[in-house]
Amino acid sequence: MIIVMFGPPGAGKGTQGARIVQWLGIPKISTGEMFRDLAAAGTPLGLEARNYWSAGQLVPDEIVVGLVKERIAAPDCRSGFILDGFPRTVTQAETLDGMLAGQGSALDVVLNFEVDKQELVRRLSGRRTCPNCGATYHVDALPPQRENLCDHCGHTLARRADDSPESIITRLEEYRGKTAPLLAYYEQRGLLRTIEANDDPDSVFGRVRQVLEEVGRGQGGRR
Repeated sequence: MIIVMFGPPGAGKGTQGARIVQWLGIPKISTGEMFRDLAAAGTPLGLEARNYWSAGQLVPDEIVVGLVKERIAAPDCRSGFILDGFPRTVTQAETLDGMLAGQGSALDVVLNFEVDKQELVRRLSGRRTCPNCGATYHVDALPPQRENLCDHCGHTLARRADDSPESIITRLEEYRGKTAPLLAYYEQRGLLRTIEANDDPDSVFGRVRQVLEEVGRGQGGRR
């Protein structure tokens, strides 16, 4: 099964994506994580991508598309995969359609995780990160064993500058503006499924499973 995931920051895509990976046994492909890994490894592609995001710019389509095309051709993607962070534009969505058609496959479903603005602000403003080792916590959902100290290295935790309530609201508005055309594109094609994601992860995953099982039955069990 080939899945695309959408959702604003804090919607729980990472948590739900990990559960889908475990359930279906297919890889989750995050373009952001791939670029960060390449940059950390010092590869030319990773360093080039970092130059763009360090300047607050989007990585050009030709770089992103090339990376995704190479990744989805890997052997572990033959039974399907999950895309997170791609596509980001209608042009990229159309390019993805072409890439999949070239492999003799097609996108099966687009999962759009929706969470109330108030809940998103609560989730994101409670996030804490270790500046030393990168471990993440949440003051309510996943607190450290010792208040404001990393369980792994003991470093003092910090809140990201863009996790202030004011910054969060701005980011959410930007996200909705950028993704609206994409959601409309996939809705017109009958691929969009909206997942209400305000609840706990178990309840949300129950909805995800139901949707994916319905999609699977609609395919006659081919995937």
